Amino acid sequence: MSSHFETTPPEAPGNSWALSVPAPYILLVTITRAKQMNSIPFATHWGLHKLFEWFDKEPTLRVAVITGEGKKAFCAGQDLIELGQRAGGSSSNASGQHAEDLKLLANIKSTQGHPPSGFAGISRRTGKKPIVAAVNGFALGGGFEIVLNCDMVVASPTATFGLPEALRGIYAGAGGLPRLLRNTSLPIANEIALTGRFLTAQEALQFQLINKISKTPESVVDEAVALASKCAAISPDAIIVSRNAIREAWETASVERAYQIIG
Repeated sequence: MSSHFETTPPEAPGNSWALSVPAPYILLVTITRAKQMNSIPFATHWGLHKLFEWFDKEPTLRVAVITGEGKKAFCAGQDLIELGQRAGGSSSNASGQHAEDLKLLANIKSTQGHPPSGFAGISRRTGKKPIVAAVNGFALGGGFEIVLNCDMVVASPTATFGLPEALRGIYAGAGGLPRLLRNTSLPIANEIALTGRFLTAQEALQFQLINKISKTPESVVDEAVALASKCAAISPDAIIVSRNAIREAWETASVERAYQIIG
């Protein structure tokens, strides 16, 4: 794989992802933890942070696509087994105030364990180059927070989105809440975050959380790569500058600030 690149990509902790180049200038990142619903342990967050830093610098690449292995899950969030161990015990075996304390501690330790770019190195990433999400199944918790900060999103007809943290007495702390509001509206963001209800792919499209629904579940990655290839065919400098201006206006809500950056 390294022969495709001018520089060597970081290694995946525990073989937690796989890299491929499905089209010119396109990096496909596949989370390879299907048995764990592609949930992400702490070391992988930092590994992906390094990977996308490398991606921004690698001259042979222009756009990345991220997806999950298998048909069930894009990413079901944090690895809860590891999270419970970090909390110093299992909240499922606790009761009363002790259980609430464990939940809060787990939530705090989860967000403290993320790199500056957030969950999976994406949920708070600014970066230079665009990332397209190919959502092949459940995108829950941190998995949904990844989606909310990707530049474009293609979802399988069977994809499911949600922030179930409130149902567990915790909160979505990887940057997804303000981005959810940016992409939808106050009533919709509140309904999703405060009830924990899941969204279908059609609802996500209706709420402008995704770009399109793939024709079939099997074609979601190919359609995401095709969308990424449309960007990759354009001047890379134009893509980087245009993306930076759009993201600046999105993050700051300042049109003038965005103009100053590219002017």
